[in-house]
Amino acid sequence: MSSQQEDLINPEEAVTLDGLFAVRVRRDPDRPAYRYFEKATRIWQQLTWAEMAAQVARWRAALSRENLERGERVALQLRNRPEWVMFDQAALGLDLVTVPLYTDDRPENIAYILEQSGTRLLLVQDAGRWRRLAEVLPADGHLKTVLLLEDGSQARELQRRDRRVRVVGDWLPAPGDELPTPRSQADPHALASIVYTSGTTGPPKGVMLSHHNMLSVAHGGLKMLNVYREDIFLSFLPLSHTLERTGGYYLPIMAGSQVAYARSVAQLAEDLKGIRPTLLIAVPRIFEKVYARIHDQMTQKGGLAQTLFDAAVATGWQRFLYQQGRASWSPRLLLWPLLQRLVARKVLAALGGRLRAAVSGGAALNEEVARLFIGLGLPIVQGYGLTETAPVISANPLQDNVPASVGLPLPGVQLKIGADEELLVRGAGVMQGYWNDRRSTAQTIDPDGWLHTGDQARIDASGHLYITGRLKDILVLSNGEKVPPGDMEQALALDLLFEQVMVVGEGRPYLCALIVLNGERWPAFAREQGLDPEDPGALREARLHKAVLSRIKQALQHFPGYARIRRVHLTLDPWGIENGLMTPTLKLKRRDVLTRHAQEIEAIYRDGPAA
Repeated sequence: MSSQQEDLINPEEAVTLDGLFAVRVRRDPDRPAYRYFEKATRIWQQLTWAEMAAQVARWRAALSRENLERGERVALQLRNRPEWVMFDQAALGLDLVTVPLYTDDRPENIAYILEQSGTRLLLVQDAGRWRRLAEVLPADGHLKTVLLLEDGSQARELQRRDRRVRVVGDWLPAPGDELPTPRSQADPHALASIVYTSGTTGPPKGVMLSHHNMLSVAHGGLKMLNVYREDIFLSFLPLSHTLERTGGYYLPIMAGSQVAYARSVAQLAEDLKGIRPTLLIAVPRIFEKVYARIHDQMTQKGGLAQTLFDAAVATGWQRFLYQQGRASWSPRLLLWPLLQRLVARKVLAALGGRLRAAVSGGAALNEEVARLFIGLGLPIVQGYGLTETAPVISANPLQDNVPASVGLPLPGVQLKIGADEELLVRGAGVMQGYWNDRRSTAQTIDPDGWLHTGDQARIDASGHLYITGRLKDILVLSNGEKVPPGDMEQALALDLLFEQVMVVGEGRPYLCALIVLNGERWPAFAREQGLDPEDPGALREARLHKAVLSRIKQALQHFPGYARIRRVHLTLDPWGIENGLMTPTLKLKRRDVLTRHAQEIEAIYRDGPAA
C-alpha cells in the first residue's frame, strides 16, 4: 500500500470541509471515490473524484439560485448515497449550514428540528416522507423550499399541490450549464453544521460544529489508525450520525480512500461479500448480532466443529496478547496457521474476507464480543465520543489495543476526571455550543472550556480511558447501593432470545428487567416450556418466567453480587423509533420506556421477588 503520509490532506491545507474535497479532487481526479448500487441496472456503479466534483458543481449552482444568505440552514433527509455528499459539499461551498436528519426519525421530531434550526430548504428522499412530515409541519414556518430526490407520480402530484416542492431532476441545471460560484473567504471556525442530539432525556439539542471541529477530529483519527488510498469503506451507519459523517465521509476524503454505500442494513451481509471492504465502522449491535449468530451456528454443529472453533478463538486471542506485548510466546501459537485456515478465514469470509480493521463506536462494546473477533484475526478497535465532540474523543490504536477500554485520547485532546468521577474533555473537536440554547451550553461547557460529558470514567497508568457508568443512568436502590445497568443489559442482549432489555430498580429494594423477546425465537421457546405461543397469557406464566430468570442468571454469572434480576416483565412488542421509545441512533429512551411500562413495573414489584 502507498504511504499514508504522502496522501494525507492536513487541516491547514484543507482549511474547510469543502476545501478538503477540492484538494482531493485536484490530487486524484481519476481515482475511484464512491460506489453505489443503481436500482435501474442492478449494477454497482463507480464515480471518480472528478465526476463527483462535476456533480457537486451542479448542486452548488442550483443552490446558489435559491438566494440563501450565508449561514442559513439547509437540511437533508437522505439514505447514504453520493447525493448526500453532493448536497453537503455544495452547501458548504456556499457558506450554508447543513442540518442532517435521520430518514427513519418520527415526523414530529423532524418538524421540531426544522423549526428550531430555522431551516429554509430541505432535501428529502421521497414523496412519502415529505407527505408525512407536511402533516405536522407548520405551513407558515421557516421552510420555503422542499426538494424531492426520487421522481414519480406521487412527487409530481405533490409538486402541483404545494408551491414549495420541487423535483431534484428539474431543479438541477443540465451538466455543463452550471455557473461558477466563487467561494467567499474560507473560515475554518465558521459554523458548518448543526447536528441534533438523539434526545434520550428530552427534546433534541442542536450541536454547532465548525469546519475545524470535524477536520481536526478526522485528522486525529488518522493518527490513531493508518488509512490508505487503496482502502475501501462500506458505509451503512446513517450519515446523519456524526461518527459515520466524520469517520466514514470526511476521513476517507482526507486519506483518499474509496467509499461504497451499502443498500440497507437488511442487505448488509450480501454487500459485505460483494464489496469486500478493508475497513468498517459500526455500532456494537452489529457486532453483537454477528457474534450471537456465530455462536448459535457453532452450538448447533457441536462436536469437532465447536472444538476447533473454540480452539481458534482461544489461540488467536493468545496470539493477539503476544503481539501486543501482554503475554509471552507459547508453543500453542504454532497451531494458529492451521486453525486460521480451517476456521478463522471461513468465518471472516462472511464479512468479505479483506477487513484490516473494524471500528466500534456509538455505545460500549462487550469485551467478550471483541475477544471473539480479535481471536479470529479481525482487529476491532473501540472508540468513544459524543456528538458534542465531533464526535471522537478517544480510540484504541491497532498497536496498543485494549478492548476493555475506549482507547487513548486523540492527539491534542485533553482529559481529566471531575467531581463524581465525571469525564471532562477539552480540545479542537469540542462544539461551539448548542443552537439558540445558551443555558444548556453553559451547563455543558464550563468557563475554562472543559466539556462535561455526563459519563463516569477512569484513566489507567498507560493513559487508556475506561467508561465506568453514566451519571444519569446509575440506579440507586432503596438500600443505597448504586448499580450501573448498562453492562448487565449488554450481557443479556447477547442471548438471541432477548431482543431488547432494560434493567430497572431506581429507589426499589432489588433489580427487575423489562425484556422484549425475539419474535422469531419465541414460538420454539414457548413450546419448550409447554406453552402455546399464540396465547397472550403465556407471557405471564410462572414457568416461563422461571426459565427466563435461569437464562439471565447464566448470562450474569460473572457479574458482581449486585447483578441479580429478581423478576421480569416479558413482551413481544419491540421498542422502536416509531413508538417513540428509541432514538434514531437506536439508543433506548429510558424515561419514556419507564413511563410506558409504569403499571407493569408496579405489578412486578408488588408481587415481591421470585422465590
